[in-house]
Amino acid sequence: MWAGLAAGPASILNCVRAVLRTGTGGMLVILIMLIGSFGLWVGTPLLWLWVGSQVQGATASLGAAFAAAFAGAVATVILLASILAKLSEVYRGNRRARGLADTGHGVLEGVLVVSAGLTVVAFLIWFLLLSGANPVPIDITL
Repeated sequence: MWAGLAAGPASILNCVRAVLRTGTGGMLVILIMLIGSFGLWVGTPLLWLWVGSQVQGATASLGAAFAAAFAGAVATVILLASILAKLSEVYRGNRRARGLADTGHGVLEGVLVVSAGLTVVAFLIWFLLLSGANPVPIDITL
């Protein structure tokens, strides 16, 4: 399989396709989907909150900061969702190429649910235990 690497780009593409058709390639696609979904749940909000803070600091306009953060977050979510959908199609195509049953978008849905759940748990751990914030009303102690 790797002997064709010296033959040129077409051979390299065929080698990559052969690797993706293996079970290892399917796991790699799932891993990339998982990383992308964490980018969707964690990276996007953090990035656009930071950008909004920079806009607010530069313009002293809270409205401009909200508008920039909102528009950027929506555009980023649309972009990441389309990339994740394409990765799901790649995974489905790889399963069909190996002669396995087509699972639909079930793998992508599972990855999104698991990553969202892990993100919520990580946020709650951070907020309740590590941030120093008092999550209960004033004058009530735990």
